[in-house]
Amino acid sequence: MFGTYKPQDVTILLKDISGLVEPLPTREREKLIQAGRHYSEMLPLEYEPSEKYLQAYFDALNRYGKITAAAVANVAEKIFLDKGKKIALVSLARAGTPIGILIKHYLEKKFSCDVKHYTISIIRGVGIDENAVKFILARHAPEEIQFVDGWTGKGAIQRELSTAMKNFPQIDSGLAVLSDPASVAEKCGTHEDFLIASSCLNSTVSGLLSRTFLRKDIIGAQDFHGAAFYSDLREKDLTYQFINAIEKNFDDLPEIKNSAVEKNSGLAEVKKIAEDFSIDDVNLIKPGIGEATRVLLRRLPWKILVHSLHDEKNLGHLYQLAKEKDAPLEVYPLKNYKACGLIRRLADN
Repeated sequence: MFGTYKPQDVTILLKDISGLVEPLPTREREKLIQAGRHYSEMLPLEYEPSEKYLQAYFDALNRYGKITAAAVANVAEKIFLDKGKKIALVSLARAGTPIGILIKHYLEKKFSCDVKHYTISIIRGVGIDENAVKFILARHAPEEIQFVDGWTGKGAIQRELSTAMKNFPQIDSGLAVLSDPASVAEKCGTHEDFLIASSCLNSTVSGLLSRTFLRKDIIGAQDFHGAAFYSDLREKDLTYQFINAIEKNFDDLPEIKNSAVEKNSGLAEVKKIAEDFSIDDVNLIKPGIGEATRVLLRRLPWKILVHSLHDEKNLGHLYQLAKEKDAPLEVYPLKNYKACGLIRRLADN
């Protein structure tokens, strides 16, 4: 185990690559990605949140703690109905890991289950860590396995997972997420695009672990995919502060909105955005509050589309981050989402 997660909460099926890879500044990394280098072959320099941004994070956690807890409960109960008491949660690193811990804790509290929880890597355009999947299959029946992530953007990870699981047809490739505005997940807490506070931060809400990494000179054929441990950030670690803040609401859950959304309608909306903004690569479009936040944290934003410039309740942290990153906000008639990040194409500069 490496990182700051408690071993009883999750088994981390990742290779520790701490100190082996030099993190790159955002612009340099973005240039390499757009020139064809795969994002998983590099690590980004972690964004250091300003005091104002951290205030926005804590405000979001306070505002959305109850709906997040309700979404955890809702999706956990769907998992229990499907799987019964023998459950192996497999969260997708890194955003899925704290969510997997929350679902595990809720299932144990509500149903007295003995829930196993693993976190493994899946990489867009590359696939899932098959060594990690085989490790889990050696210990659990396929029908016990439930994949978990935080939210859906345009559904790229669900499609990646569905493709990857063709090599493991005995495992259900359906995702369980808290927020599914794209309407692609098998199980969700809600289809509403609400702010899951953990999307506002990087490693400091994810056990101080980096994004997952895959490069042949460091990750061997028998290795798990890699991740680095940012041990120097220990004093700034908010992982369990986030988990505890959500869990304290488990005994007082609000009713959750779960309006019907047309299946895969998120992707249709992304294609419309691509058309309206003359974007020929949909990978440069990141819809949903969580994904738009990540564009501002980890990529070079061109602009951030929002459904309103006066929605402090839902988008206050985005307004603050966009100001810090000098990224223009533009009102756009979003339907499935409340925000959408557009990445700057460097060739156009």
